[in-house]
Amino acid sequence: MRNLRIILPFLAGVIVMIILFFSFRSCLNPAEKTEKSDYYILTNQISKMNKMVVLEQNTSSMQKTKMGYEFFGKEVSSNSIITYTKTNAQVSYDLNKMKMEVDSINKKLIITELPEPEIRITPSVEIQSLDDSFFNRISEKDIKNVTQKAKTTAINSIDQNKLKGEGKEQLMENLNTIFVLAKALNYKIEDQTGKLGILKL
Repeated sequence: MRNLRIILPFLAGVIVMIILFFSFRSCLNPAEKTEKSDYYILTNQISKMNKMVVLEQNTSSMQKTKMGYEFFGKEVSSNSIITYTKTNAQVSYDLNKMKMEVDSINKKLIITELPEPEIRITPSVEIQSLDDSFFNRISEKDIKNVTQKAKTTAINSIDQNKLKGEGKEQLMENLNTIFVLAKALNYKIEDQTGKLGILKL
């Protein structure tokens, strides 16, 4: 009986301590979950964007190539090929290569590295007209040379610097959706790349 009087208060104290411990722990858990939730919301938003085509440009042109033979400075035979070239140019960014840190304790989204733009130019050439002659036939080699020159001309006609500049502006606009989300979660945006000044963060 006497032992019970000693043990019972001790057990009651232990039970109270256990209850207090779990109560205190449950109070801390929501804050931890919120921080992790913020982190996953931001990182998932970026991973969803993945490889982003920010700009697409389509151009077309026609080109006439004349081929002939001269004899003593005079043209004795000639023929021509007219080609129609359609060119698709794209600027894309692989956002998997974007490096950022989410500081959930100090509520900061830190951008440490931005990906470089990837430019893809795809010309396709169609033969519109062949002006052939009996004495001067157009060979397969001639057609191949003409179409290759048309593709080269089309690629060189694209102003890649201008394309990159316009692509960067569009990338900034698209990234702004992430930054708006971060700000809604009360995060401060910290740019360590020096390339996001256009957004006036």
